[in-house]
Amino acid sequence: MDPMYFLWGITILFSGGALSAVVVLLRQQSRRNVPLGASNESAAKSEEIIKEAQTHAKEIVVDAKDRAHQIKRQAEVESDKVRRDLADYERKIEQENTSLGKKLGALEERERFFKNQETKLNDKEKEIEEIKKRQLDKLQRVAVMTQDEARKIILDAVEKNLSDETSRRIKETEEEIKNKSEEKAREIIAQAIQAGGTDYVAEYTSSSVNIPDDEIKGRIIGREGRNIKAFEKASGVDVNIDETPGVIKLSSFNSLRREVARRAMEKLITDGRIQPSRIEEVVEKAQKEVDKIVHEAGEKLVYDVGVGGLPREVIDVLGRFKFRTSYGQNMVAHTMEVVNIGKVLATELGANVKIVKTACLLHDIGKVLQEDNEGSHVQIGVDFLKRFKIQDSVIHAVEAHHEDVTFKTVEAILVQVADAISGARPGARYEDFESYLKRVSDMENIATSFEGVDKAYAIQAGREVRVIAIPSKISDSGITKVAHDIANKIHSDIVYPGTVKVTVIRESRAVEVAK
Repeated sequence: MDPMYFLWGITILFSGGALSAVVVLLRQQSRRNVPLGASNESAAKSEEIIKEAQTHAKEIVVDAKDRAHQIKRQAEVESDKVRRDLADYERKIEQENTSLGKKLGALEERERFFKNQETKLNDKEKEIEEIKKRQLDKLQRVAVMTQDEARKIILDAVEKNLSDETSRRIKETEEEIKNKSEEKAREIIAQAIQAGGTDYVAEYTSSSVNIPDDEIKGRIIGREGRNIKAFEKASGVDVNIDETPGVIKLSSFNSLRREVARRAMEKLITDGRIQPSRIEEVVEKAQKEVDKIVHEAGEKLVYDVGVGGLPREVIDVLGRFKFRTSYGQNMVAHTMEVVNIGKVLATELGANVKIVKTACLLHDIGKVLQEDNEGSHVQIGVDFLKRFKIQDSVIHAVEAHHEDVTFKTVEAILVQVADAISGARPGARYEDFESYLKRVSDMENIATSFEGVDKAYAIQAGREVRVIAIPSKISDSGITKVAHDIANKIHSDIVYPGTVKVTVIRESRAVEVAK
C-alpha cells in the first residue's frame, strides 16, 4: 500500500473525528448552561454555534485534505526522484559491468596473444639453437679453409640462390623497356640519321709528298743525314725515304704536325735550297700558314654548327679537327654528324637544343689535345673546357658521353646517343685490320671466360657475339644473366665503335642412329 494514501486517510479520519467531538461538546455545554425557560433561544444559539462549528470543521477537513494532497504530491516527487536515481544507478552499474566485461575480454585476448608470442619465441629459440648448431658445424669446417676458399663458397651459394631471380628480373625489365621505347626510338633515330648523314674521308697516319725525280732524295737526306735530321727535329715527324719512286712519306700520329711538314717539304723541294737553316725557316712559315688555316676551320665549324660565344683558344682547338681523324673518320665530319643527330633528338624530345649542340661540338675536343697530354680524351677535354668557364651542363654532357660518370641531365644522354649513332652508322669509321682482329678476338675470349660457356663467335664485323652455352651448367633462366654479364664485361674492357649484341644459345640434342 502506498504510504501517501495511508497518510491521507489518517488525516481525513482525524479531521472527521475532531469535528464530531466538537459538535458533541458544544451540545453538552449548551444543555448544562441554558435554563429551561430559555431553551428555545438557547437551542437556536446552540444550533448556530453547531453550524459554525460544523462549517469550521469542514474548513479544517478541506484544509487537511489540501495538506494531504500537498504531502502526496511532495511524496510523489520525492518518489520519482528516488526512482530516477535508482534507474541512473542501475544504468551506471550496467555500464560498469559492460566495461568490465570488455576489459576482461581484452585482458583474455592479451593473455592469449602473449601466450602465442611466448610459444613463437620458444620456437624461435629452438630454431636459433638449431641454426647456431649448424653454423658451428660450418665454422668448424671453415676453420680449416683459406679466406679465398670460404669466399668462393659464399659467393657460389649466393649466386645459385639469386641466379634465377636475377635472370627473370633482367628479362622482364628489358622486355618492358623494349616494348615502350623501341618504336619511338626507331622513329627518332631514323630522322636523326637522315638529317645527320655527311660525307667522310678515311685518313691514315702518314702523308705522301710527290717529288720530280729520285735525285732530290739525296739532297733531302743531306751530307751524313744533316738535312733530314734537321727537318725531323723542326717538324716533329718521321721522314721515310725508301725505294718507292717519286714519293717521300712523312709519318706522325699528330696530323697537324704532318700537315705542317708536308707543306714545308713541298716548299723546300720547289725552292731547291735544302739546308738546316733554310729548313727551320720554311717549317716556321708553314706552321703559321697551318695556324691560320686551323683558326679559319674552327670558325667555319662553329658557324656551321650555329654555336657562338666560344673563346678563341677553344675555336683554334676545334679547327685542328680538320687535320685529325678518329677510327679513320675525319673529326670535322664526325662532329657535324653528331651535332645534327643531337639537334634532331633534342628537338623531338623537347630538350635544350643549345646545350646539346654545344656539347656535341665539344665532346671530342680532348682528342686533339691528347697528343700533348696523358690521360683519356674525355678528362683532358673536360679539364681544358673548365679553364674557359664553359657552362656546367655542357661540361657534364662532354664528361658523360662515354658514360665515365652518371648521367644527370637528358641533354647528356642525348649527346652520348648521338655520338653512338654516328659511330655505329655503317661505313662511318675505318679501322686497321690488325686492330679489328684483336678486338674480335678479345670479345670471343671474354665470352669464353665465363663458366658454362662452350664456344663464342664474333660475327657481323664484331657487332654481335654468339655464345654457345653448356646445357648442363646453365639453365634456360640463367642464359639472360650470362648474356648480361658478358655484355657488361665487353663494355668495360674493350673499346669499340657503336654497339655489340650478345646472344647466348642453349640447346640440348639427343641423337640416335638406326641400324
